[in-house]
Amino acid sequence: RVRGEMSSVSEAAGVSDVEAGEGAAVTPVELPEVQAMLSSPAPGVSGTPRLSKRRLVVLAVFSLYSLLNAFQWIQYSILSNIFMHFYEVSSTQIDWLSMVYMVTYVPLILPATWLLDTRGLRLTALLGSGLNCLGAWIKCTSVQRNLYPVTLLAQIVCSVAQIFILGLPSRIASVWFGPKEVSTACAVAVLGNQLGTAIGFLLPPVLVPNTAENTDLMGHNISIMFYGTAALSTLLFLLTGAVFVEKPKYPPSRAQAVLRNVPPENYSYKQSIINLFRNVPFVLLLISYGIMTGAFYSVSTLLNQMIIHHYKGEEVNAGRIGLTLVVAGMVGSIICGLLLDYTKTYKQTTLIVYILSFIGMIIFTFTLNVGYLTVVFVTGGVLGFFMTGYLPLGFEFAVEITYPESEGTSSGLLNASAQIFGILFTLVQGELTTKYNPRAGNLFLCAWMFVGIILTGNQLTLLMKQNLNEKCQFLLGFRSIWPRSVSWIPHSLAFVRVMARRLRLRPWLMTSTESWTRVV
Repeated sequence: RVRGEMSSVSEAAGVSDVEAGEGAAVTPVELPEVQAMLSSPAPGVSGTPRLSKRRLVVLAVFSLYSLLNAFQWIQYSILSNIFMHFYEVSSTQIDWLSMVYMVTYVPLILPATWLLDTRGLRLTALLGSGLNCLGAWIKCTSVQRNLYPVTLLAQIVCSVAQIFILGLPSRIASVWFGPKEVSTACAVAVLGNQLGTAIGFLLPPVLVPNTAENTDLMGHNISIMFYGTAALSTLLFLLTGAVFVEKPKYPPSRAQAVLRNVPPENYSYKQSIINLFRNVPFVLLLISYGIMTGAFYSVSTLLNQMIIHHYKGEEVNAGRIGLTLVVAGMVGSIICGLLLDYTKTYKQTTLIVYILSFIGMIIFTFTLNVGYLTVVFVTGGVLGFFMTGYLPLGFEFAVEITYPESEGTSSGLLNASAQIFGILFTLVQGELTTKYNPRAGNLFLCAWMFVGIILTGNQLTLLMKQNLNEKCQFLLGFRSIWPRSVSWIPHSLAFVRVMARRLRLRPWLMTSTESWTRVV
């Protein structure tokens, strides 16, 4: 529509495309990402966008096997004292059963992301679900006191499965869901992983009570937990093979219709990585997201040790506090997803949630030892609501600022950053908790989260400058096409106010009339 109107203006003024020069040769609407936003079909875009009924089943199956993978991640940490006794190992060795998820992710995420981008969604989903199933069955063979290495091997297999799981939420949301559903779908996909963590906090302390005086009974209870997980993992692997297809028959959005017309040979994985690291706002998001999610991983891994330090014999309540933390975070994820679908205010929402997570962490730190578990339940819920609610925000914000780069690549890099920070935070916080107390470890996380707030603020400043430059360039380009008729417009205060509304410049960015005039 814009191209047609500008061509009409040029013809009316007697200016041909050739005479218009570079301004006419390269227009914003020629870019795929701009074509995707047009209300009418862009040239070269085939396929009428429509939604597939299968999308809900795909999302449900993915969420369930992602749930089981997260359950297997946390089931050892929440029973750290029990598994220490059963396998006769140290607390650090039990912590490694959680940290192995982070360690394997970092070197394997780039190959896994390449596989997703080049071989597609179905193969990646089958690998994630299949390896998750295999790891669960290996665990069933490790229920003997001298077989800690076997259970570690099983966790390594499950951690490799995680690599093919964590990068899929944004890809599934964008490939299968429409523009008004994509943020909510991504939040639900992330929600499955969070729900698995919640169940991992709740069920293991119930299934495997602390029977230190009877290790045979303890081993029997562990077997029940492992075999149940393996049976469900097998069922979900079969469902994944039956349900997952590469993409729906029709694109769900104009953006996907455009991307389907990009020849495969035009895509370069290496160039995509380079482009992402040249994107300064994305690099800042990479660090700030890693800090927030790494802090969540560390708190989840060491929660049992923190609670037991102040409340002896409360393994079950430690699991319930973890459940409260994650369930509150699930609610936060859904609310943030719906909020983004409604407002599209990625920048402001991200910063606000980050600040509130920092405040929640401070409150949790200083109320952990008050002597009342009820207070810890409440503060843990507040912390989880904002900290876990930030996770889908990071995914969707990354897709927003890196389009048209692959969602799998940006998501993979975000998760790699989270794993790196998670390893460092877990090791340092665990050492501080052991040598001093849980407050020292939590204050360490608070300091890093404050750094994340600063990085997020700088990231938003850069994005505002970029948006302002793009909008000013559009004004200058439009004026160069039609110079004489509009030369008086920048001097009109009424026009300034109209354009400010049309361009959606935020009123808090520049409030005075003089500032608006200087911008235009």
